[in-house]
Amino acid sequence: MKYEPNLHIVLFQPEIPPNTGAVGRTCLALSAKLWLVRPLGFRMDEKTLRRAGLDYWQHLEWEIANTWDDLQERIGPGNRFFYFSRFGKNDYTAVNFQRGDCLVFGSETAGLPPSLTEPNQERLLRIPTGSQVRSLNLASSVAVAGFELQRQLRLPDQPSQARRP
Repeated sequence: MKYEPNLHIVLFQPEIPPNTGAVGRTCLALSAKLWLVRPLGFRMDEKTLRRAGLDYWQHLEWEIANTWDDLQERIGPGNRFFYFSRFGKNDYTAVNFQRGDCLVFGSETAGLPPSLTEPNQERLLRIPTGSQVRSLNLASSVAVAGFELQRQLRLPDQPSQARRP
């Protein structure tokens, strides 16, 4: 049986191993598949990457794509891509997410390249922040967006737990 993730998290050319490790841990919590697009700013066997993911990394579904085109071919048709950038005009909470959507995040220092953002303005999303903050940490951004998708879909393997006063 083929693994069908709730969503795909794509890190385009990530640079910082602890961020990628933390994103991997979040992906496992979301039943998401993690995709890394080369070049990476680290080796996959780096101790800091594994430490950030703790003992969860062995359970994570993940792949590395050599190029953006390679990634799109491997994910296949029918999945919607949403691109996250502080320059996005659309609020991420305004999207009606679907199971299988792909959430794409850029590198920690450069973000996403114009080759991805310019042709995808209608799916270029932002996470609003106060004016004192340029952007959120990559791992924090993935968590915010991923858990919004989970909240909207109320995924069966991730039941909503209502709090009582």
